[in-house]
Amino acid sequence: MQTVPRRIYYLFSPFLRIFHWVMVDTIIVMFLTGILIGKPPEIMNLEPAQTMLLIDIIRKLHFLAAFIFCASLILRVYGFIINRGDRLFPRFWEGHFYAETVDVALHYMLLKKSHKSYLRNPLARMSYAFLYVLVAIEIFTGFAMYGMTNPFGICGTLFGWVNTVLGGEMMTHLVHHYVAWGIILFATGHLYMVTRAEFMEGESEVSSMFAGSKILVHEPVDANEVLGPDKV
Repeated sequence: MQTVPRRIYYLFSPFLRIFHWVMVDTIIVMFLTGILIGKPPEIMNLEPAQTMLLIDIIRKLHFLAAFIFCASLILRVYGFIINRGDRLFPRFWEGHFYAETVDVALHYMLLKKSHKSYLRNPLARMSYAFLYVLVAIEIFTGFAMYGMTNPFGICGTLFGWVNTVLGGEMMTHLVHHYVAWGIILFATGHLYMVTRAEFMEGESEVSSMFAGSKILVHEPVDANEVLGPDKV
């Protein structure tokens, strides 16, 4: 039996790990309740009184999950500030970033046998940037629609302009709906990539989101940038 040396890299702070899972749970709740709000099941039409009560409960669950999600996002940003390992932003200003992103993408598409070892691979960084754009759209459109219940309240005052820019509440609703599907498609691809990296490549992608550490065989090329020279 051959012994393969591995090294442990502590990467993710409790802020990222805890609020990552809180955000996952709230996204699931928001998506499911959003689908029911947009198109209630036909069986509910049999009892109008109960249907209205049930839809009201579903809407309140949707709003509650949205507020928890936003609070978690703020706390995750705080983790980004205090811990280098939580900083997932793409390094657009570095020329090699783009070539490395293509290298990793070709590997995940089964067109290359392997790619360089990373603590935070560039394809993940790029995809997270795209996710944050989608999340920002959902937050603005969601609060814009929520503000319609009280146009002169905080949400109506801060986000009412979104309805104007998009051409009305109906268009805001459509954007909110389709971007939600975009987030679900991202989550599907994300699940594939981290599961593949965990079980086929031994990169501790899934387990690191519980333990906070990655256990790698090869020296990651971005260790100095992610952790700092004093911790490599």
